[in-house]
Amino acid sequence: MTDEDVFDFAVVVYREDECWDAEMLPMALTSDLHGLIKALRQQPSESGTIGLVAVGDEFFVALRVLGERVDVFLSDIAASWDFPLARQVLEYLDVPVPDEEEMEEILQDEELALPAGDLSIFADLGLDEMELGILSGDIDLLPEDVLSSIAARLGFSEPFERALESAFG
Repeated sequence: MTDEDVFDFAVVVYREDECWDAEMLPMALTSDLHGLIKALRQQPSESGTIGLVAVGDEFFVALRVLGERVDVFLSDIAASWDFPLARQVLEYLDVPVPDEEEMEEILQDEELALPAGDLSIFADLGLDEMELGILSGDIDLLPEDVLSSIAARLGFSEPFERALESAFG
């Protein structure tokens, strides 16, 4: 995959009549957490509505809305310095944005991605905390590849890939 192949996207995933489906969300939502949550709340689903967002080759965000409950997971807190969505997620989670000294420590180890949020976001669907932690911490995988892997493990790979194909060909 080349740099030209890296892109931002937001996908909503939901269950209807025991079947998973997925649709692209507007590109503007890749930098608007509250807009994402609002969009997910508008899509009813049997097991909670899932939002999956990839921002280039930098990070991903996973959300799950079930009634009034909103679970959020950010793959790398270091992205909070450069990307509005990552900063908004940390604020939503009430996790302080790292200061300059903390950021230097984080960035010293280029092999490390520090996640934030609910590692058990998909545990009831079959993806436990350990597996999500391992996937999100693999710096050799692009965010879209991690999200594709999550989609496969949770059983909605086909609708997820179909949604991406409809938008990006």
